[in-house]
This record gives sequence, structure tokens and C-alpha cells, in this order.
Amino acid sequence: MKTIALIAHDGKKADMVAFATYNRERLRTYNLVATASTGRLLSQKVGLDVECVASGPYGGDAQIGARVVSGEIGAVIFLVDPLDKHPHDPDIQMLLRLCNVHSVPLATNVATADCIIAADELWLRQAEEELVAA
Repeated sequence: MKTIALIAHDGKKADMVAFATYNRERLRTYNLVATASTGRLLSQKVGLDVECVASGPYGGDAQIGARVVSGEIGAVIFLVDPLDKHPHDPDIQMLLRLCNVHSVPLATNVATADCIIAADELWLRQAEEELVAA
């Protein structure tokens, strides 16, 4: 089972909850890891089983970045609030850079997150069809 990391800035937490609620059944097929407050929200409001790491400002982005490097995370959905300042911006940029260096799919908005989920769904369907045909 693939692992998806879920992170949302405070100004995007409602968007993350809405995204996760809409994609709840699909997200249940993944191992989910999230920064602390995002993970708690997804667990409490959406009913998802989420492994929580530290909050972003306390190193959670770096923890997820390390797991990207080790190949443990297959995709990152990081809903970024582009209109707000973030004291841990170097950690955010590091995580985005690591996703690009290691070719890990990265969504920074809901539209791209939907594309990642839809593309994975399509890939799984094709794999199942090939398995049945064989």
C-alpha cells in the first residue's frame, strides 16, 4: 500500500478537510501520514486513520522530507497558503525541493491533489485489467 503525506497550512485546513471528505474512501486505501494539526483534523473530522508527525514549525515538514528521501512516501499533498508568511519557510522549501529531486508527485492545491488521486485510480484500474487479462 502506498503512503501519502498530507499537510495544510492553517489557511488551507478547511480545504484539506473538504478534499479528504470527498476522497475519503479512496484515501482509506493508503497509508496516511500528516503533520500534527492536519492529521488530528483528518482523524477527527473525516474519520481517517492518520499517522501524525510533529507540526510543521516543529520539524514535521523535515520529518516528511526525510521519508520522501528514503522512498517511504509515494506522493505529497501540501495545501499551501500563498498569501500568508510562514516562519518555517526554509523547511517548506526543502520539502518541495526534495519532492522534485526524488520525482515524488506533489500537489500544492486541491486541483492538483485531485489529479494525483485520479491518476493513481486510473493506474490501479489498468493494472487490475492487465492482471485479469493475463
